[in-house]
Amino acid sequence: MRSLARWLWDWTKTIVVALVIWFVFSTFILQAFRIPSSSMEGTLLIGDVLYVNKMLYGATVPLIGKRLPAFREPRREEVVVFDSVEEEGLKVVKRLVGLSGDTLAMKEGTLIRNGRAVDEPWVLTGNRHSSTDEAGVAKMAGWQSRRLIGGDVENYRPDPDNWGPFVVPPDSFFVMGDNRRESYDSRYWGFLPRKNVRGKPVVIYFSYDPNTYKPLPIITNIRWRRLFTLPR
Repeated sequence: MRSLARWLWDWTKTIVVALVIWFVFSTFILQAFRIPSSSMEGTLLIGDVLYVNKMLYGATVPLIGKRLPAFREPRREEVVVFDSVEEEGLKVVKRLVGLSGDTLAMKEGTLIRNGRAVDEPWVLTGNRHSSTDEAGVAKMAGWQSRRLIGGDVENYRPDPDNWGPFVVPPDSFFVMGDNRRESYDSRYWGFLPRKNVRGKPVVIYFSYDPNTYKPLPIITNIRWRRLFTLPR
């Protein structure tokens, strides 16, 4: 009985230590994130599973909500993972295109930042559109018209490829998906608070195609060429 009790105690200690290490690792260092939508298609695909670096921008301490010091601040053109501004508990991934103080606009699908057109090779080509449904137009105009610089607010009618200009406020960012046609992003719901940013994807450690049906899908559906690639 003593040997059995000791064996159980040793295994219990091993499991507890492993759980503690896993908790600390996933809370403060790296956390897995699965891509559920096509909003970043071209860069990230549905079925990609990423490790997200939570230390880079300052990890959040559970329960007390305080953040650890960041190694650095997010930069333009980086892909970031953040808490949704509209749905509690939802994590979202987009590309950061505007920092606090940047003046942003879009003309015929070309992003204009601080008066200059931005080269965005990651955006899917041939995937632009100049109209959206009335609800989408109303949602965009609802917040953008209050921020519009030197425009006709009364007749302002933005669409996903034509909007602005406006200035990104302090402690905020502007984010968009690389698949602009399929992305619900800052164009619709507004600026992303700095406090919502959680981390930066560092590696795609697994990827599978959920839309293919083959024998042994656990093997045949894997996108082998995407494993251990770096999202840019």
